[in-house]
Parts: sequence; structure tokens; C-alpha cells
Amino acid sequence: MPLKKARPLQLLQGEVDQLQRQADSLMKDAQSQVGSSEDAFRRCQDLQMSAHKTLKALQKLTKADEPALVRNYDQRKQEEERRLENILERLNKLSMELSPPGPSTGLGEISKEESQDSVDEDNDEDGTDDDDDDYEDEERTSAVKPPSQSGPQIYTILCDFKGEQEGDLSVRRGEVLRIIRKTADGWWMAQDMKGNRGVVPKTYLKVGSGVDDENDEEDDDEEEDDDDDDEEDEDEESEEEEDEEEEDEEGEESTDDQTKHSASNWSTVRKALNEIDATDVLSAMGAIPPGFRPSTLSKLLDEDATYKGGHHIQPELSQSQLSFKDLFLDPDTGRVRARQVRTCVCFTLWSCRHIPTPGVGVQVLSRHIRLCAFDGSQVLSNIHTVRADYNPKSPKSWSFSPRITGVLPTLLDGSCFLRCNSSSPNLGILFELGVTFIRNSTGERGDLSCGWAFLKLTDDAGNPLSNRMYELPVNGGTPYEKDVTLEVTLPRRSAGGVFQQMLQTRRQPKLIVRLKSANSKTRTQLSLLPDTLLFCLSCIHLLVLHQQLLADKLLMDRPTMQNTDLICSPILSTFPVLLEQTDLLDALRTAWTEAEMNMSRAQKRDPPYLKQEFVKVYMSSVYFLLHSPSLPCHRWADRGSEEQRARVIYSTLDTLKNYHQTTGQRAGPDIFFDSTHPHLAFDVTELSFDLLHVSR
Repeated sequence: MPLKKARPLQLLQGEVDQLQRQADSLMKDAQSQVGSSEDAFRRCQDLQMSAHKTLKALQKLTKADEPALVRNYDQRKQEEERRLENILERLNKLSMELSPPGPSTGLGEISKEESQDSVDEDNDEDGTDDDDDDYEDEERTSAVKPPSQSGPQIYTILCDFKGEQEGDLSVRRGEVLRIIRKTADGWWMAQDMKGNRGVVPKTYLKVGSGVDDENDEEDDDEEEDDDDDDEEDEDEESEEEEDEEEEDEEGEESTDDQTKHSASNWSTVRKALNEIDATDVLSAMGAIPPGFRPSTLSKLLDEDATYKGGHHIQPELSQSQLSFKDLFLDPDTGRVRARQVRTCVCFTLWSCRHIPTPGVGVQVLSRHIRLCAFDGSQVLSNIHTVRADYNPKSPKSWSFSPRITGVLPTLLDGSCFLRCNSSSPNLGILFELGVTFIRNSTGERGDLSCGWAFLKLTDDAGNPLSNRMYELPVNGGTPYEKDVTLEVTLPRRSAGGVFQQMLQTRRQPKLIVRLKSANSKTRTQLSLLPDTLLFCLSCIHLLVLHQQLLADKLLMDRPTMQNTDLICSPILSTFPVLLEQTDLLDALRTAWTEAEMNMSRAQKRDPPYLKQEFVKVYMSSVYFLLHSPSLPCHRWADRGSEEQRARVIYSTLDTLKNYHQTTGQRAGPDIFFDSTHPHLAFDVTELSFDLLHVSR
């Protein structure tokens, strides 16, 4: 029986697996210092080129290239792209560590290897057949692509560059530089004619000294520059055949937007390095226990809006971009159609034990847990935050969901749910224990990770976990580090041997989580939510109402499914903000609970009436607060701001409630024209819902 032909996506998956193994082997050899650093650097450059080539081939691959139907094609393709991006990120970091400085030689010299490469390229272009061009070009690309570290290279500045950070080299247009070291991140170490050294973006550089033709002594250099320009033109004409040379051309002829993008990426890397240095300083001061790191999930939340809950409640477009992937209507009832996902669990954060505390010189503003769906390599859902309750008498113990009168704030509620449609066998929930601190000496604020825990949602056989209590060990470092332990202190006079080991085991940092089952009503409500979401259980009914209003506006009220005009809907345009400002979400939950108490059973079972009342409650409470000048801006872990916002929110709700009791009707549009209730200047974005801008 003949073997089945491998599919294109399967072939690329095999290449990614091979790159992963080679990258792991290189990392291991680099850590153990097996072989020379130059060999490791060359291996790293080769792997970077292979990974870039595989990534481009994967991005060009489409579903139509498959000879047969592939289930979950888009998801599998995205997973492979994420794996490649993770590999490239690791290789770029290793390349920065391994890249050696070049020797200092004369300004007019050009390395023999560079000139010999240009001669070889000219010979190959003149003396080869068309059929062999692709094969020889690939060989020349692999030989020329890695930056030559054996000698300096002369470049000319295309436009002025002013250094913004320490280590940058400010240069002017037309100035000649000698490149000392090339790195994969696009920022090259250079030296000007005065001897100043620093990094400059490679997109500002052009090969050659750029002198006039009247200088007879450098005619050979000009000919080499012309040859290089001719080769660049040929590379532009054969971009699809020579992927690696295409990257060089794009780098040398990129626009200012590309330059700014490269600079922003490098600034992100520098910011991370500065945070690590600050953590090392605090560790040396004794303010941070061993195993603490800058918060990984907090950084993702600050830098990427796609990890926020407001992004995940927006509709997701299908592959054709002409319909929705996770939003459908039941034609018989007119309600949102239920959708089942691979993973849907309810759980409760119970407590944390033996968590190390920061030392002197640092004031803790918030103790919290950030949690998300995680498969061991990437975040698969939004990042949700639950603040811990802290008792000064027991500083190493955290608790959740305190018993308070009234509605428990969403920020303190440890009862959550997770809906995720990922098919990863390693899917689980990542818990990052964190603190927000401020340094007493400098007033600097920051977020630290006190450790992390991971709860895999299936056993070794692939079966879902049973509903019970789980004690999870809390590891130090980041989720991408292994074998990093947190500090465990033992009594000075503890006995040795077995008793000491038992005592040490009991004192290990732990997170206690309870998986629980949901009743039929909750399961029904969960099935109406988006395919991927992690949030508080107490807010499900509000999320369902938003989902129903979203379906009505997008699937029923639009003239056609292809219509993308702005939609007038204050709720749809502002509701995602509430998932980040949970105090306003609590205000909406309180107002809606009071409105439901005044409804009859028949009214509660009438969907049109519920939607109409929900719109009234929303407009007369949260929508008014969102645009009130007396409400301070939301700021995380700022006690003064939180207390002031709470006073404004509840005083406003009481005023609106008294208005409702006095007049017998809820506050209408006239409240926005009342001089006693000021309102911010009107903005059209308050009312307009832009489908193309917010859709996923």
C-alpha cells in the first residue's frame, strides 16, 4: 500500500519541530559553554535564517494548498506561527549575548571576505545557467547572510539620527561609519570618524563610503558599491525566490514607519532589561526575596490590548471576513445561539500559603493573582486579575472572596470561569502571584511576580480533572523558567533528618484552588458567551445581556451582513471598558439587581422587556458615570483614587435612585442637560460602535 503524501502544513510542522530541537540543543550548549562562542553565534544565525524562511513559507500557506480538508486549519497554522515566533525571540536574545565585537582596523579597509564574496557573486551571475540560479542563490544567501564579524565594514548614513537613549550614536546624513558588530535585532554597533561608538539602526545605513567619482584612489570601492546596488536591484526582482536577501533589501530601503517600528521594538527590549536590572538592585538591597521577577502578565496587559477582557467580548470574524465565527442567532427564538467549547470550567481561588514577603524599603500597594489560559508557551485568553485579602498578623497567607455586606466587588471575587476552544493537550490555567509596590526612597512604582502556579485541566490520559480541591506548588521565576524555587525559611533550632524534610515540605509556597461544578442555569448562560473568555462568575448575567444586544445590532438591525457603517449604540461602544474598570461594573451590577427586584416573574421571562430595561439602567447609571468630570481616572493600585471613585460612584447612584423613587421613572436624557449634573464634552465615540475597528 503506497504511503500517503505529507500535506504542506504537516511538512512545515515537521520543520518547526526540527527547529525547536536545534534551538534547545543550541541553548543547552551555550549554557554549558560547549564549543567556542563564534561557532555558537554562527549556529544561532543559521537557525534564525531557517526560522525566518519557515515563518514566511507558513504565512504564505493557505487552506487551498491542502489536497484534502484539514480540521481546525487556521488554529493549527496560528499555533505553528506562535511557536516560530517564540523560537525567534529566544534566538534573538541568544544572538545579542553571543555576538562578539569586531577588531579595530583602518577606516578605509574592507574585509577580504566581503570583497571575495562580491567577486564570487559576480562570477556566479555570469557563468551559471538559469536552471541553477535558484540553487546557487540559496547557497550564496546562506554564505553571505550572517553578519561578518571578522572585519569592519564601511557604511554611509542615509538620514540624520539623534540618539534617544544611552548607548545610541547620533549621526548626520552623509557621514561615514565603520560597523563593528552586527546583531539580529537591527541595531548595529558603529564607530564614527571621531572615534565615538554607539548603536545605530541598520535601516539608516547604506553600503559603501559614498565618495565622489573624482577620487581615483577609491574607484575599486565605488565599483564594488555599484555591484552591490546591481545585486540589490536583482534581489528586488526575485523577492519570492530569495527570501533571505529580501530581508536585507527591505532593511536598507525601508520607510520611516519601518524605522520607527524597529526602534519601538528595541525600546521594549531595553525596557525589559532595565526592569531586570532594577529587580537585581532591589534583590541586592534585600527588598526582594530570591525567585521574584518582574511581572510577565502585567507587562502583557500594559503593552497589548488583546489580552484585556474587553477585547475578548467583541465579535470574532470568520475566515472569509464576511460573517461572525462566535456569534449566531437562534431563528426560532431570536436569542443568541448556544455554543459549546472544548473547555469550560468553574473554579474558586481559595488561599495562598507561605508566600515570601518583600523586605524593608518597599511598600506593597496590592497583592493579587493574575490568571489566564496557558498551554506552556503562550497565553490563550484574556488576563483576569483578582485581588487578595491580606491580614498583617499573617503576612505570608493570602485569602480571597472576603465576607462583606452588600455586593462583593468583582476585583475581590475569586469565583471565576474559563471558556476556551483550544485543542492543545497541555491547556491549563496559569496563576501568577504578584504585588504592586512603591519604593519609599524614590517613589518608583512597579509590579513583581511572587511566583506562579499552573493547573493542567486534563490528566495524563486526556480526561478532565475531577471537581475537588487542588494544592498547587508555587514556583519562582517566570512561567518560562524552570527549577527556580522561592525562599523557604525554617526555624533555627529545627531538628534534622526526616522531621526537617517534612517541615520544609509543609512550608513550601502553595496555591489552593477548587474546581467546582455549575448548576444548569449557569451552564446555559456560559454557553451564550464568546468562545474564549476568563472572568468572574458573578457577572455572567451582564455579559449575556451584552452578548444579546450585540447579536441584535449586528445580526438583525444591520441592512445587510456586508454593511460596515458606524452603529449608534452607546452600550456596545462603552461596555468593554467596564471589564477593566471593575468598580463601574459593580455599579451596573448593583443598579441592575435593584431593577430586577422590582420586576414581576412575567417581566423577568420576557426577553424584549429585559433588554429594554437593561438599556435604561445602563444609560442612567454607568454611562452617566463614564463621562462625569467628577470621576477620577482609573489607576491600578492607587488607594486614594479608588476611594475617591467609590465615593463618586455611590453618591451618584444614590442621587439617581432618589430621582427614580421621587418621579417614578428612571433618569432619562434630560439628566445630561441638568446643570447640577455636569458632563464631559460630547464625543461621537460615546455613541458610535465601529465594527471594523473592534472586531477580532
